[in-house]
Amino acid sequence: MAETEIQTPAASDADEERVGRIAGHVRAILAELGLDLADPNLRATDRRVARLYLEMFHGLREGAEPAVTTFPNDEHYSAMVMERRIPFYSLCAHHLVPFYGHAHVAYIPRDRIIGLSKFARILEFYAKRPQLQERLTEQVADYLHGALAPLGVMVVIEARHLCVEMRGVKKPGAATVTSAIRGAFHQKQVREEFLDLLRLD
Repeated sequence: MAETEIQTPAASDADEERVGRIAGHVRAILAELGLDLADPNLRATDRRVARLYLEMFHGLREGAEPAVTTFPNDEHYSAMVMERRIPFYSLCAHHLVPFYGHAHVAYIPRDRIIGLSKFARILEFYAKRPQLQERLTEQVADYLHGALAPLGVMVVIEARHLCVEMRGVKKPGAATVTSAIRGAFHQKQVREEFLDLLRLD
């Protein structure tokens, strides 16, 4: 049965050149592992992997933090704003295998607010690069703290790491939880409100 080629958006000439260069390195790895590159299932694997890496690392290609519009807090809203269970996928910087999970992000506004969909955009930008979960958590918190100058920011990320589940200690289902706290969230009462909201069904 002939392989069906999935149509993807047209890439630029520069992108195609990068795909070709990356594919050459992938092909060398596959050959070094003794795989039969004439196998129909491996014939285009080098280019598929190259395109995968360009997609998964697009946070590096953009070259700068995302431009996220903020708005005046005309309603003088002063309570916590939280977005829960924002899904993400990233690649571990140590082994280049996936880790994935959810982020929970909250801030307490001062003079500026942000559109709710922008939480996911910020998370995606920092996730799409070779990453550490600890660093990802801090980067999201730092971005919001810098962009909004809020009373406080808190970010909690829960993730599963395939470098823990597939290799090494091989512990399927193990979850890693990281947090980053800025401003008012250092106060116990504010953190407890965050955790209470996190537990809502």
